[in-house]
Amino acid sequence: MSAVIVVHGGAWAIPDDLAQASVAGVKAAARRGFLAMKTGASALEAVELAVRTMEDDPVFDAGHGAVLNADGEVELDAIIMDGRTLAAGAVSCVRNIPNPVSLARAVMEKTDHVMLTDRGANRFAQSIGIQEVSPESLVTEQERREWEKNRKYSSGVKDLFNSQWGHDTVGAVALDCSGNVACATSTGGIRNKMVGRVGDSPVIGSGGYADNLSGAASCTGHGESILRVTLARLILFHMEQGKGTAEAVNVSLTYMGERVRGGGGAIAVSRTGDWAARFTTERMAWAALEEERLTYGLNPGEAFKEPVNMLN
Repeated sequence: MSAVIVVHGGAWAIPDDLAQASVAGVKAAARRGFLAMKTGASALEAVELAVRTMEDDPVFDAGHGAVLNADGEVELDAIIMDGRTLAAGAVSCVRNIPNPVSLARAVMEKTDHVMLTDRGANRFAQSIGIQEVSPESLVTEQERREWEKNRKYSSGVKDLFNSQWGHDTVGAVALDCSGNVACATSTGGIRNKMVGRVGDSPVIGSGGYADNLSGAASCTGHGESILRVTLARLILFHMEQGKGTAEAVNVSLTYMGERVRGGGGAIAVSRTGDWAARFTTERMAWAALEEERLTYGLNPGEAFKEPVNMLN
């Protein structure tokens, strides 16, 4: 079976001055995850590496580059899920962990729980030696300026998705050569969110889901809307009912828009390697890599392809 990885850098109104960097970031993340699988890594390891790459890239709202809540603080959420066993790990409201996706994996592998939050998550991170940094080091000067300009939080979907506010969740899905799928999603949330607000990203079945019997999905967009329709699990449900991956994603996003007026996007891969990247927002940076062919896009309806030499 051929390996495939698909990543996204968030569905929102990506401004022109961030467009090129956003595309470059998702392409780099896809390459890192795919190369890992080509050298023997599992789908689970690949999605963690891909998401870590985007958490380390300040252009994205995850890890370094995270947006600030109403009190001017960082609060990070992440999930990872193994489609082979349905094991999952998640963290929410962590403040000084540069790679929350790796902490989420540790929750999955080293505890009996699925999700840890806030100080409990940090206490666990300290107990196993996960890297911690000062929260201020995760905040860019640009984000601090944007936060100052947009202190008044609006919960309306229209305001959120027709603005230039940064809320670009990152995510990855992968199928490895052994036929295993996995997903990972990470975010800093929505700028000026209420303190303690948790969106869809760390919630199993909403921000992500993976099952070898159907496939894997990672979602992005208005978190409250995604939570209400459990978007990731909805996508896989339609795949289980016989729909192709692209149709399953499109039908699910349309349902979310019609039912709760929510905008967003998703990436998905089936157990046979059929993949899709779709969104209903103005833009979403995404990239897919399979059989050493890279496909990527940013605007609705576009998909660019280029050959990739994985040795470079």
